[in-house]
Amino acid sequence: MGEALILDTSFLIDLEREHNHGRPGRAISFLEARENARLYISFTIAGEIASGVSMSERNEWETFLGSFYLLPSTPEVSWEYGQIFQHLRKNGQLIGANDMWIAATALVHRIPVVTADITQFQRVPGLDVRSY
Repeated sequence: MGEALILDTSFLIDLEREHNHGRPGRAISFLEARENARLYISFTIAGEIASGVSMSERNEWETFLGSFYLLPSTPEVSWEYGQIFQHLRKNGQLIGANDMWIAATALVHRIPVVTADITQFQRVPGLDVRSY
């Protein structure tokens, strides 16, 4: 088994576009170079995907989720979220709430986040952020 990775919504949107247009791009190339990677999404990402237009039917959404390991909310994730929020607020660097949940999930499970929004996620101390 290869490395574990949490795929952010930005990555998943790019992956869907590339797949739908039949033109491999940076998302598909990233995954092809890591064919043995164990791919995760957080509970927050599952909710973001459910709110999107392309997954308007629950069965489509469930099929999509079946491609990934889903990381749930836990008391540890909630605590980490609070720590991230306090740190970023104190330093005047708050990021979106969903991104803080994703970061908290990644820190608790010690899994890197793959995203196009690296500058936002890099504000979180100790978070391993990967660009694609």
